[in-house]
Amino acid sequence: MVTMAQRIEALRTETGLSRPALSAALGFPKNAVEKFETGRQTPTKEQQEKMAAYFGVSIFYLRGESSDRTRQDDWMDFAGVEDPTPVSAPKPPAAKPGKAVKTGEGTVLDAVLSGRQFQDLLRSAVLDTLSSPEGQELIAKVVRRELERRR
Repeated sequence: MVTMAQRIEALRTETGLSRPALSAALGFPKNAVEKFETGRQTPTKEQQEKMAAYFGVSIFYLRGESSDRTRQDDWMDFAGVEDPTPVSAPKPPAAKPGKAVKTGEGTVLDAVLSGRQFQDLLRSAVLDTLSSPEGQELIAKVVRRELERRR
């Protein structure tokens, strides 16, 4: 797995910038990028968002959580499309006897997904994503499209 420090260094070298030059371009202290790349300091959420925007990558890519550079607003441009082409869902494969581990009500996965801890974690991830600059931009785009559609 790639660390955020490695990802920052790779993005910086791709653009041909020195550490001090990138720090200056982002408005960070002179040695901030050096500290981020060596792992001596973790960038704040705002600094991460600023770097992701500067390099044109998703915050998830910058953090090393994804290998997809695509920003949310790029891969979610379909949101709010008025007449999406329906896509038929693939038929699930026939269940093999004894494969699903049953609890009293459903499978173990059902129990995990309906658990309070998982739902709190999911809610937190969604709220973090939507409160990011990319999420706010996506929400604004969908609202604009909906308002235009209603006119």
